[in-house]
Amino acid sequence: MGIRSPVATPAARRVENRVIGADANPYVALAATLACGYLGIKNRIEPTPECKGDAYLSEYQLPRSLSEALGWLADEKDLHDVLGKEFITVYSEVKDTEYGEFMKVISPWEREHLLLHV
Repeated sequence: MGIRSPVATPAARRVENRVIGADANPYVALAATLACGYLGIKNRIEPTPECKGDAYLSEYQLPRSLSEALGWLADEKDLHDVLGKEFITVYSEVKDTEYGEFMKVISPWEREHLLLHV
């Protein structure tokens, strides 16, 4: 889910990663995408069938928070081998610190729906 290879002429062929958002670091996103492709080839993982409906209704879901995504990253030991344990450690610690700072801020939704109704 999320990787698309549109039917196109040879000059226009491409692979699109439709999961990554505009807020992603493009270098990390590209490295992770290539690493996962490599691991798929190396581990002979068969691609899932083409999605012919609403992908949002599929069984597979993306992590719902940065904290959950970091937990998934910690569990992917093959990815650590490809990207480097040092990179994974530093990247995870930086993102964990960012998430901790984010969680200290009261959002407008929390202010409106929680604080004003206590």
